[in-house]
Amino acid sequence: MRSRKRSDGPSQPPGDGETVEAEPDGGRDWRKRRTRRALINAALALLEGERSFSSLSLREVARGARITPAAFYRHFSGMEELGHALIEDSFESLHEMMRKARAGGLPSTRMIRASVKVFLDHVGAHRAHFSFIAKERFSGSTVIRVAIRKEVRLWVGELAVDLSRFPALGKFSAEDLQMLAGLMVNVVVAASELVLDTPPKDKEALTRIYRHAEKQMRLVMLGAGAWDSSRSSG
Repeated sequence: MRSRKRSDGPSQPPGDGETVEAEPDGGRDWRKRRTRRALINAALALLEGERSFSSLSLREVARGARITPAAFYRHFSGMEELGHALIEDSFESLHEMMRKARAGGLPSTRMIRASVKVFLDHVGAHRAHFSFIAKERFSGSTVIRVAIRKEVRLWVGELAVDLSRFPALGKFSAEDLQMLAGLMVNVVVAASELVLDTPPKDKEALTRIYRHAEKQMRLVMLGAGAWDSSRSSG
């Protein structure tokens, strides 16, 4: 996977000359990270609504970040590399959320409800990123679709490792844990797309989506409880 170059700081774009009045030590690297973030944010802003990534031009992304088209190439070799950066940026927030949930621990009671809520709340808080993923997952260019599928596979693998730590799933084979993780990911991905299509103020509709996803997840786990990996090879 490509190395991730991110800045956790503010994302206001710099001017054409990529200079700022007050900058921290290591100013050149800081400016580079800041401009890279501005380009990512500009692309996300342009993708709001029905636009696809393939419809964006390098010039309008550069304009949105308030730099010249020539300056764009100091950060990305082209739009395809920017697309990869958008994908990595989107999934990095997901992996970070999972790491925090793992470190903090989810409540042992009502774990499914808590897990669904944590994930869908995260989607609602990062609408621009997940809208980009939802749109490009099937309708984007082949390169973008393949990159998204790769990240989803990594997500499924990470979840499968988490599931392997549950005593009730101790007899699952590695292959079956991957399958179970894939089913769970499919549930929350479908629910995420519904969340993204629902206005944030429509609390009633969002509650229905959360509850439906929770019920689907319960059905998956009920089936998992009756599954026997030793008999699933046929």
